[in-house]
Amino acid sequence: MTNRIDRTFAALRERRQKAMIAFITAGHPTLTSTVRLAVALEREGVDLLEIGVPFSDPLADGPVIQASSLTALKNGVTVRRVLDMVGQARRSGVRLPILLMSYANPILRYGIRRFAADAARAGVDGVILPDVPPDEGGEIDRVLARRGLHTVYLLAPTSSGERERLVLRRSKGFVYYVSLTGVTGADAKDSSRVIESHVRRARRGSELPVCVGFGVSTPEAARRFCAYSDGVIVGSAIVRELSRTGLSDASAFARRVVRPFVRAVRSVKAGGD
Repeated sequence: MTNRIDRTFAALRERRQKAMIAFITAGHPTLTSTVRLAVALEREGVDLLEIGVPFSDPLADGPVIQASSLTALKNGVTVRRVLDMVGQARRSGVRLPILLMSYANPILRYGIRRFAADAARAGVDGVILPDVPPDEGGEIDRVLARRGLHTVYLLAPTSSGERERLVLRRSKGFVYYVSLTGVTGADAKDSSRVIESHVRRARRGSELPVCVGFGVSTPEAARRFCAYSDGVIVGSAIVRELSRTGLSDASAFARRVVRPFVRAVRSVKAGGD
C-alpha cells in the first residue's frame, strides 16, 4: 500500500494542481485545538498537514513558531500527546497526509523504533527533521521506512551541488525547499531568481515534488512560488493568526486565514512550469 503522501501528489499531478501544505504546532493555542483545526483545514482544501512537535530549542524556527512551541510546552505537550492528537484526528475523519516536523532530540529520547511504531499506528505518514542532514539520517530513514513512513529532507539556497543530489536521493514523498537562509517567518525577496533556478534544477534532477517553505507569508507569495514549484508550505502566517485570535471557531478561522492561500495555490495550474 502506498503512502498517503505519494497518493496525494499523484492525484494532484493528475488534476494539474499544486500542493497547499499547512503547518500548525501541536497543542497551540490549546491542547484541544489541534484536532479541531486539522478537521477544518482539510475541509477548507489543504492537501497535506505538517504538525510541529514542540521543542525547547527550535533553532530553525522564527519567533512566531518558537513562541507557539513555548505555549504548547506550557500546555504539557509531549511526543506521546502529539501522537495521540494524530490518532484523534484520524478517528475524527481526517484523511489527508500528516507529517510531523520535529527536531531529533524529542524523537531520540522517545526511542526511534518505538516512535516509528507508534507514529505509524496513529496515522502519521512522514517526518521532517530539520537538524538531521541526509548523510547522517540513514538509520532513522531505515527505521521509519520499515513502518511505511517517509523522511522528508530540506534543501536550501546554500546547498552545494553534492548536498542537493544527496537530498534528492534520500528524501521520500517530496523535497522541502527552504526559500531563506535564515529562519521561518521572514519574507522571501520577490526578486530572488536564485530560488527559482534552484527549485527548477531540483525538479529536473528528481521525480519527487519540490515544495517551497519559509517565507510564504501571503497568498501572493504562495502563487508566485507555485509558478515554478510543486506546492508551498504555509506556517508562520497561520500560527501568527492563531496566536493573535485564538481558536473559538476552527471552521471560521480556516475560511478567513487559510482559504485565501488555498485559492492562490489552486489558481496556478501545473504543466506550464
